[in-house]
Amino acid sequence: MTTLEIFKNAHAAVSEIRNLSTEIKNAAIENMAVELINSTDEILKNNAIDIEKAKGVISDAMIDRLALSVERIEGMAKGMREVAALPDPNGEILETVTRPNGLVIEKTLVPMGVIGIIYESRPNVTSDAAVLCFKSSNVCVLRSGKEAYNSAKAIVNALRRGLEKSNINPDAVQLIDDTTRQSSIDMMTAVGYIDLLIPRGGKGLIRACIENAKVNCIATGTGICHIYVEKTADFDMALNIIHNAKTSRPSVCNACEVCVIDKDIAADFLPKLYDKLTKDTPNPVRIIGDEEVCKIIPANPADEDSFDTEFLDYILAIKIVNSYKEAVEHISIHATGHSDAIISNDAVATEYFLNNTDSAAVYVNASTRFTDGGEFGLGCEMGISTQKLHARGPMGLRELMTYHYVVKGKGQIR
Repeated sequence: MTTLEIFKNAHAAVSEIRNLSTEIKNAAIENMAVELINSTDEILKNNAIDIEKAKGVISDAMIDRLALSVERIEGMAKGMREVAALPDPNGEILETVTRPNGLVIEKTLVPMGVIGIIYESRPNVTSDAAVLCFKSSNVCVLRSGKEAYNSAKAIVNALRRGLEKSNINPDAVQLIDDTTRQSSIDMMTAVGYIDLLIPRGGKGLIRACIENAKVNCIATGTGICHIYVEKTADFDMALNIIHNAKTSRPSVCNACEVCVIDKDIAADFLPKLYDKLTKDTPNPVRIIGDEEVCKIIPANPADEDSFDTEFLDYILAIKIVNSYKEAVEHISIHATGHSDAIISNDAVATEYFLNNTDSAAVYVNASTRFTDGGEFGLGCEMGISTQKLHARGPMGLRELMTYHYVVKGKGQIR
């Protein structure tokens, strides 16, 4: 099927999907989750094909991002069921105003219509995007990266079987077969077919969409996430948080890429951090440091790009600063507005950090790895928005809605 035919089928399905009741949608999501689990063998077989093709082409950390397992597929189904259990935003009245002339004006949530998602090497995005769009009464058109295409295709086939089993138009969830650059361009320029475009991937993909899209587009997160260890920080807490934020899954956008250390504790803290990240871990982290860091621990000297790089790997850049104000200044220059954290027991430093760090998620004494739809109680997420208009942070059901005004009268004229 051509990309244009997919767009047309998606557009034709909008009115049907937006009028489904909550009960019907939830029953269909259960059928989709069941079909996903029932298709585990097929999905893993296709995922193995993708992984074999990716070996030697992408890093081991990115291979981990691509890889599926029985447990991960079960987690995908669990996330779908969690979305089904959430309140349905379609038709929710946000505000009601009664005017002096008797008009009743209701600000009401309504679906976007057709949502396009361009993503790269994470097959789980397929089910996350599909269930969030469907529960919010939207139709989705998915375009995976070529490295994940076989996995995504098997997942979409399972989800569409679940819709068919529910007597619902399976065109509510579609995957573009063309994985060339042209299909991305087609999505960016699909005026009249796609109501919202969401890119999920590296900064190259996101920049291309923001610069070239003629349809509405949301910038999702390149994540140069920082953790600042302020001089009053508990060392054990800081070490555990940094280790988790860097090594639990380094290939995701909420992993820590830069650690900022207060100079008053650097000589004592950095050797402990070095041991934690390079000796007491199954995947040693390569440390890149500024001049002062390199005087204290073995580290690769930082260059002009070190603090502006999303490594997505077992690599951490470290900077020493003189104060919490200098830490915030450094973060404001180099961060991408995703997730940044302070580890501190000083109320004044913490308050300054929170008030002056302009990111979608700002943390106190916790790992940046929590910036995730599931962890925020959204079931799963469409992506992490790093912009300020319409949506910011993890995007769940409500972030896939727009609103209109329902105006009720009794014959009023102006």
